[in-house]
Amino acid sequence: MFCHPLSYFPLILFQCNHMKPANATRMSEFLLLGFSEEPELQPLIFGLFLSMYLITVFGNLLIILAISSESHLHTPMYFFLANLSLVDICFTSTTVPKMLWNIQTQSKVITYAGCITQMYFFIIFSGLDIYLLAVMAYDRFVAICQPLHYMAIMNTRLCGLLVLVSWTTSVLHSLLQTSMVLRLSFCTEVEIPHFFCELNQMIQLACSDTFLNNVVMYFAAMLLAGGPLTGILYSYSKIVSSICRISSAQGKYKAFSTCASHLSVVSLFFCTSLGVYLSSATSHLSATASVMYTVVTPMLNPFIYSLRNKGIKRALKRFFGKQSIKGPFFLGLKKYT
Repeated sequence: MFCHPLSYFPLILFQCNHMKPANATRMSEFLLLGFSEEPELQPLIFGLFLSMYLITVFGNLLIILAISSESHLHTPMYFFLANLSLVDICFTSTTVPKMLWNIQTQSKVITYAGCITQMYFFIIFSGLDIYLLAVMAYDRFVAICQPLHYMAIMNTRLCGLLVLVSWTTSVLHSLLQTSMVLRLSFCTEVEIPHFFCELNQMIQLACSDTFLNNVVMYFAAMLLAGGPLTGILYSYSKIVSSICRISSAQGKYKAFSTCASHLSVVSLFFCTSLGVYLSSATSHLSATASVMYTVVTPMLNPFIYSLRNKGIKRALKRFFGKQSIKGPFFLGLKKYT
């Protein structure tokens, strides 16, 4: 039976209290250096990230409410989109509120347990983002390449199973990485050149041997991120091949329009996240690049997925009690779904 990630809290807290390294008795907190130490820039940074956070939360929440309130949107594509919106809210909420609190209180401190907890949930929701993007690519592949069998293949059971597997894999991966970090020893007054407790930064700052941690981290990145990315690339190669075989220009445009939003989000998320872990950028550049996939991408998702989606627009207008848009209802590409 699948367990909610909160069910692992007792285990993590037990490890935090009873599995600290020998020299960690004097180390009970970390310092998150953030982006800049200039006092005059702090109000600007606070206002910018508060605005992006509120847009992310309310934008994704509206997507969830629109999909749940409109029966015509109860399809696999929108089911996965609603899950992605929920994950994006949680993903951003693991890092931005703490950063805003530190700026407001003029404190850079985060406790050892708080850092481990933040890292645990960050790994869960970042992994879920990757898996859901891969699942959504598979959904578009089936819709366009096998339109006659779409409803039979993407049935309720398979959709639920895909989401369940995504949650299970993310939780187990996060539990593994967090447990391995708990075995590391850290020097006193550890400064993290980031705005949150990021796994790679934590490993680099450890005083003990981190060879095994690095092996596991990069192996997991290749397997758990490279696998979904390979699936996405394969799905889109088949999609492009199918679109090229469509005779009419209008048919090609409609088919591509169902995938353009998802492809934009995939490109933005993977290019920035892979760049953070695989490049030799400095710590401040890494922190800046991390903003793209931890804050900017979740903020843009509601706009990217809804601006040209008549189904979402209609649901939002109904939700707010406005007059429905005129004309035939358009949900995806009927020809292919």
